[in-house]
Amino acid sequence: MITLHHLETSRSQRILWLLEELGVPYELKIYARDKATKLAPPALKAIHPLGKSPVITDGDEVIAESGAIIEYLVETYGEQARGDLAHLQPAPRTAEHRQCRFWMHYAEGSLMNWLVMKLVFKTIPTQPMPFFVKPIARALCGTVQQKLIDPNVDTALAFIEEHLGTHRWFAGEHLTMADFQMSFAVEALMSRANDASRCPHLQAYLERMHARPAYQRGIAKGGPVVIEA
Repeated sequence: MITLHHLETSRSQRILWLLEELGVPYELKIYARDKATKLAPPALKAIHPLGKSPVITDGDEVIAESGAIIEYLVETYGEQARGDLAHLQPAPRTAEHRQCRFWMHYAEGSLMNWLVMKLVFKTIPTQPMPFFVKPIARALCGTVQQKLIDPNVDTALAFIEEHLGTHRWFAGEHLTMADFQMSFAVEALMSRANDASRCPHLQAYLERMHARPAYQRGIAKGGPVVIEA
């Protein structure tokens, strides 16, 4: 049986959503973040040497990294999917397949880098430090956000908003692997971008995702996708 090792408020939520959509039996083990550091607990290193989440076990298989897990689950358990899940893995050499591949890579290869940096540079000035250093840290982090991070986040926001203006889901008219991979990134983007509320297509996409019963079951079991801005 599949076991999902799920860290609260993490990328693992998208794997939980996919498992609920597929309807395959699985066990859920939830791990709490360290209250002081917000990092994953050491117990996860007993599952995989990286000590990160998501990670799944399936028999003798131990699989880490969201993209690899999504591909494994769809390839192993998605063949019998029907209805709006029938296109989780689009046919090769189609436009939908090319779009799916792009967004599978874009989520972590480009988008999440800037969103993590935005969170880190916003958090640094709030950390304990000598009082005379705090104004310097605040000014430096503010400059990095304004000059480097925010322009890249704004570019990503506009790019995705335009794309979703002509695509119901990320690869086209059907739900695919790309939507699971992009789901956490979209949640983070809408939480941290400066003008996210002005993006009706992104808002509509989030509403479609949140309305899915499987997504709601995943939230009920694994906890909310809480992303600190």
